[in-house]
Amino acid sequence: MRLLMIDPLLFATARLLTFSGSRSATAASGFFFRRSERLFLVTSRHVFIDEGQSHRPDRLEIELHTDPDDLSASTGWSVLLYENRRAAWREGRDDAGEIDVAVIEIDQSRFPAGATVHAFTPDQLVAADATVHLGSALAIPGFPLGFHDEVHHLPVTRHAVLASPWGVRFQGKGHFLTDARTHSGTSGAPVVARLDEGGPMEHPLRWKLLGIHSSRFDMGNRDRNVDESLGLNVAWYADILMTLTEA
Repeated sequence: MRLLMIDPLLFATARLLTFSGSRSATAASGFFFRRSERLFLVTSRHVFIDEGQSHRPDRLEIELHTDPDDLSASTGWSVLLYENRRAAWREGRDDAGEIDVAVIEIDQSRFPAGATVHAFTPDQLVAADATVHLGSALAIPGFPLGFHDEVHHLPVTRHAVLASPWGVRFQGKGHFLTDARTHSGTSGAPVVARLDEGGPMEHPLRWKLLGIHSSRFDMGNRDRNVDESLGLNVAWYADILMTLTEA
């Protein structure tokens, strides 16, 4: 099956593996964001470094499709996370503290031949003052527990809904909540909504980018023997990307 027959969203979403030396560390999700001529990989900050879990990988591997006529053709493409002992990624903070989003610039000239990559652009970001209704249908493509189509190297997509008011910083932080079934490995996945057909934007990715999935949200005082998990998730507002990708 040709790649051109598949929703480009699945080629904007990438499976990530982290390594410490030759030792495999974790699996996660990410996506591509293009600003002018520059291309960035976006994921959760804790994929690159998580001090609380002593997670300090030095290399990232991105799975890329390499043949437009064969979905089964892919390769792992390596990116170093440090240059001269300095972090190669960008991360951000605001008045409420650290933001669990990081970007790393990609040298497109080093991509393997035939690499097929789609990317979100700034005109797909949803403004904080836009109208997004509670309960709006969202999608989160990613790799929960590393699960994916291992033959065609494609992510799976979870249905989600907006669970907190759009534009309101939940508990004063730069994120909102989604209601979706997620797992570890989904960290860094894009949180998107379908672009209305006939909209003004001409773009192969017919999706709006609302946020970056970070983690599940739970209550510390929940009686785990009686009460189920809330089933809610933290997603950071995607407008942070305009700060992290400034020249």
